[in-house]
Order: sequence, then C-alpha cells, then structure tokens
Amino acid sequence: MTVRIVTDSSCDLSDEVIQRHGIVVVPLSIIFGAEEYIDGQDLSAEDFYRKMADAPELPSTAAPAPGAFEEVFRKLSSEGADAVVCVNLSFALSATGESAQAAARALEGEVDVRVVDSGKVSAGLGLVVLAAAAAAEAGHSADEIQAQLSELKERIFIYGVLDTLENLKRGGRIGAAQAMLGSALSIKPCVDLTSGTVQEAGKQRTRSKARRWLLNQVKSAGELEHLAVAHAKADDIADFVSALGDEPAQHPVSVNLIGPVVGTHAGPGVIAVGYVAKR
Repeated sequence: MTVRIVTDSSCDLSDEVIQRHGIVVVPLSIIFGAEEYIDGQDLSAEDFYRKMADAPELPSTAAPAPGAFEEVFRKLSSEGADAVVCVNLSFALSATGESAQAAARALEGEVDVRVVDSGKVSAGLGLVVLAAAAAAEAGHSADEIQAQLSELKERIFIYGVLDTLENLKRGGRIGAAQAMLGSALSIKPCVDLTSGTVQEAGKQRTRSKARRWLLNQVKSAGELEHLAVAHAKADDIADFVSALGDEPAQHPVSVNLIGPVVGTHAGPGVIAVGYVAKR
C-alpha cells in the first residue's frame, strides 16, 4: 500500500529532509500590509526576518484555501497513492486544518484522505510529520499511521522562550499567556505549546536565565527518542545547542530555522524545543 504524507509550511522541516522523505508541503501565506507572499515560494525564511525587521507593521498569516489541498490530494492519487495522510498544525491555532478537511470531504469516495490534527506546531509538528513519513516508507497503512500518530502526539512536548509577546498579542494567538502582558519589558516569557495552544510556563528576568530554563526542560525530560531545536534567527542559538551537551538523552538532535508562519506570531529571537519522550 502506498501512502503519501502531506503537511503545511509551519512544520519548519528543512528542504533536504522534505525532499528525502517525499513529503508534500502546502504553504500558508504571509501578509505584509497589502502584499501577500506564498511561504517558501515568494518568501524564504531569511528574507522574511529581514523584511519583518524593516516593516512598519507586523505581518499576518493566512491559511491555504481548500483548493490548494485538493489539488495536492488529486495529484498524489493520480501518481499512484492509495491513501494520503495530511498532518497539520494545531487546529486551535490555525484554520489550515479546516481547509484540509474541506478538501478531503470534496474528494470523498474519490481519494482516501486522512486529515490529522497534530496538536503541535513548528518543531513539534515536524516530529509528527517525520514519524508519519517513516511509517509510510515502512509500508504501513493509513489506518496504522493514524493510530501511531495518535499515540505519538501524547509523547511530544514543546517549549519556547520569547524575546517579546508583541507578535503573539497582535496575532491573537496569546491564549493563556495573556497574564504575561503586564510584565516588565525586561522579562523573558517562557511558553508551553504542548497542548496546541500558547500557555504561560514561566518568566525569567534575563535571556541567559530563559535559556537555562529551556535547557532544564530538556534535561529533566529523561531519555528522549528525538530532540528538535528551532529558532527565529536567535543570536545565541549556538550557545544553547552547545549547552545541551552530548548526553544520550539529547540524541539525535536537529536544529532548524523557524519559518515565516511561526515567526510571524512568535517574533524574532525565539528558541524552541520539541522532543519525543521515550516510552
């Protein structure tokens, strides 16, 4: 049985990894004023951060239209896929999953499409997508992949440290982190995205203490199956990765740049970790 894996551009996986596993990415749009850019096509992550730094107003994002997913699903079916598993960022944070579901309904009886709410974003979503791709490569059925991802999601944790809450506030994604808005400007917010929403996890007075807090989340998690690190052009990312050390619990580890979708809402300077706790 041939199962193909589809996701969206908030997965923050490298182009090399996406191509190696035959993953198809449906991009979101990034909007600067009256200008709209297709993530990864019209606007690279590097260009995005330069543009955001110079923009008079913060950008926003827009979910793909159902037609974008439908086109991909049809194409994969025509190429011989028996089923498609589409893994999207947390439905609580974006309408992207709803678009994928609408496309799946439109193709019901024609193409077997399973839309999965990862309940994650960025590095966390990437971990779910990679697990789906590995299962598909191993010849597992769509039913088996769905069941595996349901179990896996419960073992994936995501934490991050921000330089500012301004992007989350303006983008309406701040959720239970609202209480941190009254903090002094020097406070570095710590957030927990494990549930698929933005939850306050702590406040640190300096960037170095925030990094130490994030490091402790990883160190205290015990043995891990995988650790993914993502950052939004953080100047101190090398220091953080170095501090992880070479303990067995930190392997394998991947480090990726956060793309425009998450970068729009999280802001520059973010460092995030997503990890799979060992069974």
